[in-house]
Amino acid sequence: MSKPITLNVRVGGALGAFVTANVGEDGAYENVSEYVRDLIRRDKERVEAEGFARLKAELAAAVGRRGGHPDHIA
Repeated sequence: MSKPITLNVRVGGALGAFVTANVGEDGAYENVSEYVRDLIRRDKERVEAEGFARLKAELAAAVGRRGGHPDHIA
């Protein structure tokens, strides 16, 4: 695992209010750090899923060009 980094982010206005609403007693997260870590994890998962979908589409296209059956690609 790589060395942890420290992030300093200023958020104000509507974004700040949104963060505040999601943190604390009434929010889904205990603190801002927990919230930001979850957002980063979700974004990482999204990027990985998009990459997988792109590879899957490329493989399906390659199989289709060779006369295979792209429907069999899971």
